[in-house]
Amino acid sequence: MILLKILDILRILIVSVTFFFGYQIGFADGYNPFAQLHFMIPLVIVAISGISGIEGLFFGKQSAQIKGFEGGSNYQRQSAIALLSYAAVAIFVYFADWGIKAELTIFFTFIFFFFFSGVNHGIDAIKRKNYKWQNINRPFIVLLLIAGMIYPVIMALKNLTE
Repeated sequence: MILLKILDILRILIVSVTFFFGYQIGFADGYNPFAQLHFMIPLVIVAISGISGIEGLFFGKQSAQIKGFEGGSNYQRQSAIALLSYAAVAIFVYFADWGIKAELTIFFTFIFFFFFSGVNHGIDAIKRKNYKWQNINRPFIVLLLIAGMIYPVIMALKNLTE
């Protein structure tokens, strides 16, 4: 389905642009991991979880099919709602201006889910020989996301304890 490909491209494009501008913001005047993460966290979560949640709710069967999974179950709908909840909370935390600790909390919750989703997709690729692009790219995309976020997160945590 062409719309699902567009959503996939949109997810990657938004996250890429967010990384570009997020690092620009972070290094604008010395280094400010708080400003960088304040910009990046909600956009990354909304781009990934929000779009994935919408995809799962409205195009669940087609989305599952291109990943090589079964589709249309209550579990799939429940997962889509969970993904949308990460996006909704990230937006709320941003506009409520609850600060870096709240932003990191929703980010850690999101990344925990996304990391184990990547593990699940990797195991599926090996066990069931499910080598569909939508399935095998997840572990690598998760690792790229973690690699790009680890420095500002560590620096923010370090600055919080000083």
